[in-house]
Amino acid sequence: MDVVRVKIVNRSLAPGDRLPSIRRFARSMSASPSTVAEVYARLEAEGVIRARRGSGFYVTGADLPPMALAEMGEPRERTVDPFWVSRLSLDAGSSDLMPGCGWLPASWMPNGAIRKGLRALSRGEAGLLTDYGSTRGALALRRLLIGRFAEEGLPATVSQVMLTGSGTQAIDLICRLLLRPGDTVLLDDPCYFNFQALLRAHQVRIVSVPFTPEGPDADGFERVVSAEKPRLYITNSALHNPTGATVSPQSAYRVLSVAASHGMTIVEDDIFADFEPALSPRLAVLDGLNRVIRIGSFSKTLSASIRCGYIAARQDWIESLTDLQIATCFSGPSPLAASIITGILTGGSYRRHMDELRQRLASAREETAKRLAPLGLVPWVMPRGGFYLWCRLPEGLDSSSIAQRCMEDKVILAPGNVFSVSQTAGGFLRFNVAHMADKRIYMALEKAMTGPARPV
Repeated sequence: MDVVRVKIVNRSLAPGDRLPSIRRFARSMSASPSTVAEVYARLEAEGVIRARRGSGFYVTGADLPPMALAEMGEPRERTVDPFWVSRLSLDAGSSDLMPGCGWLPASWMPNGAIRKGLRALSRGEAGLLTDYGSTRGALALRRLLIGRFAEEGLPATVSQVMLTGSGTQAIDLICRLLLRPGDTVLLDDPCYFNFQALLRAHQVRIVSVPFTPEGPDADGFERVVSAEKPRLYITNSALHNPTGATVSPQSAYRVLSVAASHGMTIVEDDIFADFEPALSPRLAVLDGLNRVIRIGSFSKTLSASIRCGYIAARQDWIESLTDLQIATCFSGPSPLAASIITGILTGGSYRRHMDELRQRLASAREETAKRLAPLGLVPWVMPRGGFYLWCRLPEGLDSSSIAQRCMEDKVILAPGNVFSVSQTAGGFLRFNVAHMADKRIYMALEKAMTGPARPV
């Protein structure tokens, strides 16, 4: 009975769907047909399902509970739930330390340029302060993006680019367009945890491929795509989250070849592009926006408060995505956000800001790795840019348990299994080096790693 109820809660069984036959369900549960017949009879008495003579049993939809994303997928401890780090970091108090969060400290951001942009807005046209945005977003910012794409060898037109409310909304719109409940989506293992959380909301099946320092495991990638037939593959090519690795040219070509032979679409999240000291291979550039969709945003480099993302794709897909954005948000992102970002990108301050940021992060990565070494925490790879270190724990330690202990000292960590579809990253922690200067973090880690063992 619980199995049926969970399937209804997570929407893998929707109102009107037919349940498996008694014999088929009995085989899948290793139970007798008489037991399953009793289960169906009780659920029918509760009004959860109803029988149709000669046809079988169907979900009624009566008293259908709200969809609980945290309960979807395989049962797991809340400490390794993909929502765990997000909730703790977003709701953190002023005294909390956040080495597990996914953004830079406010003091590292171009606050002077943002304030200048806000002052300019206050003196601008009234419509900019009060009107809806256009359906595809501000033309000036889209043209800027096209210019940036051209610098890396990616030709695109304004009809192939649209702005969105955020990078997450960009993926959500793509999922709405290309996926249906029950479809299969491929993710890296490990991968950005919110990819998993968002896909749960779309009621799709998630499969994964191990990620290596050069990209997804080549043989494993081909096997899983051939066997599972995923509709989408979602990834970061450059400065991969959480590992910091960068896809090699050989891996990029192999991924594109496999995707083409199996009709799979790729979503390439390029949010960390500007943190690279030099451009690395990009799937969208090699593919020319044929089978690859590029998304990104400015939350990591400019401001997480000024919400604006983008999608670059085939023109016919942009047309359909624009309609979806109208249906779900009515317009493109805030004209205020687009105007501020455009102003910063067109001035010389942005390039200076990113040059300084890359240098500062390089020092922070080196210093953090040096201070973690005495604790036995070793980077899986040393990234060529960005602000993450994906570190392996000493043998026998579990990152979820350590993260729980560190919470007692108001230190918010990112345990490995929140990033792992297969739950095989319990021996890793992701550190944001920009938040690692405080010595209390290292004291809390040492205390958590050397304290008495807790059940995992």
